[in-house]
Amino acid sequence: MMKKLFALILVLGVNFAFGQTKPAVSPAAGGAPAAAPAPMPEMRAGRGDNPDVVKTKGSVTINGKVINYTATTGYLQLKTEEGKPRANIFYVSYTKDNPGDINKRPVTYAFNGGPGSATVWLHMGVIGPKRIVMSDKGGVLQPPYSYTNNEYSWLDNSDLVFIDPVGTGFSRAINGVDKSEFQGYNEDIQSVGEFIRLWTVENKRWGSPKFLAGESYGTTRAAGLSNYLQSAFKMYTNGVILISAVLNFQTILFGIGNDLPYSLYVPSYAATAWYYKKLAPDLQAKDIKTLIAEAESFALNEYTPALMKGDKLAPAEFNAMVTKLSRYTGLSEKFVRQANLRIDLPYFNKELLRSEGLTVGRLDSRFTGRDYDDTGSSTDFDPSNTGTISGPYTAGVMSYFGKELNYNNNLVYYTLGGGVGRWNYSNVQNKYLNVAEYMRQAMAQNPYLKIWVLGGYYDFACPYFASLYVLRHMGLRPEQQANIKFTYYESGHMIYINMPSLMQMKKDADEFYPSALPNN
Repeated sequence: MMKKLFALILVLGVNFAFGQTKPAVSPAAGGAPAAAPAPMPEMRAGRGDNPDVVKTKGSVTINGKVINYTATTGYLQLKTEEGKPRANIFYVSYTKDNPGDINKRPVTYAFNGGPGSATVWLHMGVIGPKRIVMSDKGGVLQPPYSYTNNEYSWLDNSDLVFIDPVGTGFSRAINGVDKSEFQGYNEDIQSVGEFIRLWTVENKRWGSPKFLAGESYGTTRAAGLSNYLQSAFKMYTNGVILISAVLNFQTILFGIGNDLPYSLYVPSYAATAWYYKKLAPDLQAKDIKTLIAEAESFALNEYTPALMKGDKLAPAEFNAMVTKLSRYTGLSEKFVRQANLRIDLPYFNKELLRSEGLTVGRLDSRFTGRDYDDTGSSTDFDPSNTGTISGPYTAGVMSYFGKELNYNNNLVYYTLGGGVGRWNYSNVQNKYLNVAEYMRQAMAQNPYLKIWVLGGYYDFACPYFASLYVLRHMGLRPEQQANIKFTYYESGHMIYINMPSLMQMKKDADEFYPSALPNN
């Protein structure tokens, strides 16, 4: 009963990092995506007479060099062709002072996920010039929380624009305009795409190299935008950065009749069991990368074929698979047998450390929590979200807005949902949302487009092996495959909260940006 309930919850309220949504899939699952959303010719953007734009100066030292920049904080306003305001979209941009030839200075448009999340995580966690102070592991410190200069910012590589879609952060639909007009896959792509077009025009950046950077559902948005910007505005991008990616919802939605996630979660289950020393001694003795490779091989070559046999799996094969799945997940053979070889995520999070009275985090399985009791088949809360990151990031960004960006706004800043209602996936009725095809189309039309995919071994919201699976099923030609870079880290969904991973992300970014520029 609990398994069916969890499947229903996922389908009716997909929650990647944050936010509540309508289905990314309706009860019948199909494959190919619907046509990419058409541009909205009736909608135009303009600043109007909105006074809430503030410019401040700042500097940050990155790789031993001082970067002086101008920060712009406030709104751009979307309007119809008749000049009727539709929405105010909040953003913070950082542009390098005295950049030289602006046509050689890249600009990166960044956004987080949910849907329903403000772009505070990428802004104050990894890409922007300030970062929230956490423990080296990424754990919460005692309040009040603080921020500091981010010596691992990407501002030395690119100007940065952090966008809060309508219903997140301070972004709102205009009074009298139904916010649902912005809260669907097509609607979101259109409004964020229009923001990008407007910012590019206003700041005279059509000639600059352009990058899209998304995290979680933001990767769904980035993949869609890579094609939408080309088709709607003939705006071609140099690179798309996908952090903790979800491109095909079938890979993460546990449900009766969809066996795919069970295989794709196995490497992350193995990594987590290894982290808590729950594996057999021979597996526990392996380093994480060796273990991951072995778990991937098991999932692809043994576990998936067994699941495909369904009820026709012979008893001897079933018993052998129980033993092997127990071996790679750290769960008892009794539990694996009772689960019929199909271990839903909440089952795993509750069961792995049940004997110790602990639950395992969803966004980052390195963090544990305690439920009201140790019974049941799902956790009361995600200790890697509400117990770790939400407080420090919310307090940090609000303090930063007022103290350093000199920006004040009496609206509630929706960091983790609250401003977004039920999401609309009308473009994929009777299908799982799969945006990988949009990105393939963009790569086919723009052979220079580079893709960088980042994943954390301990991410259960968007497991790294699921994104790898999707990218391996895009039907890319060899020369297109060469344009995709994969990097993986010993961290969770918010890869960068782990200090060693943050440092490695910076090194990897320093390699990726030059590789996607014209002189390369």
